[in-house]
Amino acid sequence: MQDLEVAEDNRMSKLIIGLVLDGIGMISFSIPFLGEFSDVVWAPIAAIIMARMYKGRVGKVAGVLTFLEEILPFTDVIPSFTLTWIYTYFFEKK
Repeated sequence: MQDLEVAEDNRMSKLIIGLVLDGIGMISFSIPFLGEFSDVVWAPIAAIIMARMYKGRVGKVAGVLTFLEEILPFTDVIPSFTLTWIYTYFFEKK
């Protein structure tokens, strides 16, 4: 029973952290031109965080996709951390 509670806490923690990190990624989108330059710094940081939050193949693939989403212009509105959370807890086969 206690393991289930810990797993549920971990699940909710990842969701909250993911929402915050998606928000950080979207902030740069709100600053025209300057924001796109900040993505050069944020993209690798977000990719590393994603790969560490989600272990294994999911983390590696999501890390690469997050890097691309953050580095490419005008794609900051995609909530990659939230989408990865949804995939991990609702669609991934265990």
